[in-house]
Amino acid sequence: MKNYKFISKNEIDTKNFARSLAPRLNKNDVIILTGDLGSGKTKFVEGFLEYFGLENEISSPTFTIVNEYKKDNINIYHFDVYRLEDSSEFCEIGGEEYLSSGICLIEWGEIIKDVLPKNYIQIIFEKDNNDENIRILNIISNGNYNLKNLLN
Repeated sequence: MKNYKFISKNEIDTKNFARSLAPRLNKNDVIILTGDLGSGKTKFVEGFLEYFGLENEISSPTFTIVNEYKKDNINIYHFDVYRLEDSSEFCEIGGEEYLSSGICLIEWGEIIKDVLPKNYIQIIFEKDNNDENIRILNIISNGNYNLKNLLN
């Protein structure tokens, strides 16, 4: 399976979806979160981190670029690369090393697409024009990543 669509009716749905995805990921898995401001990317990260009991440590990495979390020998890196010009700035901060050191959640990851590993997941968040609470999450497998194992 290369594509999957999830309809979120509200922020709780988005967080629950992320929470259900979290235990299925492994070290070196990379998830790119794409979408307009306010489309649900950060809520997804909040739900993901809640699975690991890290809800009290969540902060936006907008100005620091990356927040690092560790739980039970699992490193989780939450990037917000919105302020980067391109992938060379990501590499300058040692970003490529993070990609092989833990689970990476990268908001605005399309900016650094050229330095991403061959296999990664992209989640595109879209707002619904008819209901301000609904989000359409288009999950796309890149490379040989098999979504069937992840989403079933």
